[in-house]
Amino acid sequence: MTGNAALAAATRRLRAAGIPDAPRDARRLLAHAMGIAPDRLVLHLSEEMSDAAEAAFDALLSRRERREPVSHIIGSRAFYGRAFHVTRDVLDPRPETETLVELALSQPFSRVLDLGTGSGCILLTLLAERAQATGLGVDLSEAALAVARQNARTLGIARAAFLRSDWCGAVQGQFDLIVSNPPYIAADEMPGLAPEVRDWEPEMALSPGGDGLDAYRAIAACAPPHLAPNGRLMVEIGPTQGAAVAALLRVAGLENIAVHADMDGRDRVVSAAKP
Repeated sequence: MTGNAALAAATRRLRAAGIPDAPRDARRLLAHAMGIAPDRLVLHLSEEMSDAAEAAFDALLSRRERREPVSHIIGSRAFYGRAFHVTRDVLDPRPETETLVELALSQPFSRVLDLGTGSGCILLTLLAERAQATGLGVDLSEAALAVARQNARTLGIARAAFLRSDWCGAVQGQFDLIVSNPPYIAADEMPGLAPEVRDWEPEMALSPGGDGLDAYRAIAACAPPHLAPNGRLMVEIGPTQGAAVAALLRVAGLENIAVHADMDGRDRVVSAAKP
């Protein structure tokens, strides 16, 4: 079977399974099965696939039919131009989180704290873009911290430290930038999530339960003492949470509070500064 024939059959198969964007997923999985870069796939589609590649491709498609995310199947996800290792122990990096990264990079910083670091994609991206900065990523999950440490090693970033902590509980010192993409999905919204998210990503990274604001309450209470004077705090939010999160940060004594939209025009980040 040629790559072209395999790709056509796979697209039909994934569509029949109700997979969103079946052609894209089929291409990514075919490239992985053939052991080539996705952007080189078109150069190899006319070639005959080996028996091993066909068998590998069939196994990958079976996993995708069960709604396992492509990033879990191939083991990585692109974020801000870099590949990050991901597993079921961490939140899958998403394009909208790049909004937070862009805002953080808009002003200088030398020491950054990432609360709930997960894969480390936010912290490690910020450090990769700012060669003189150092940072600390904290997470309650030891399994997530293992993934973040692996990503730091792969990217060659030795300026990142990682620590198990319940938000700021074990954190010491002050930072001129604190960032976080905390769990913010309300309990009653969880059943409506796509199966790729609801069934495959860690619930503790998706939802704190209740109204979805508990993580922001914790951050508003613990982060200000760890901000240096004029230090910035930036948190990712759900698109309906801007006003509520801004109010929490205002009560915590922070200033210059603003709500920022993502590339699709939805509220995505709340920023604030310490006086």
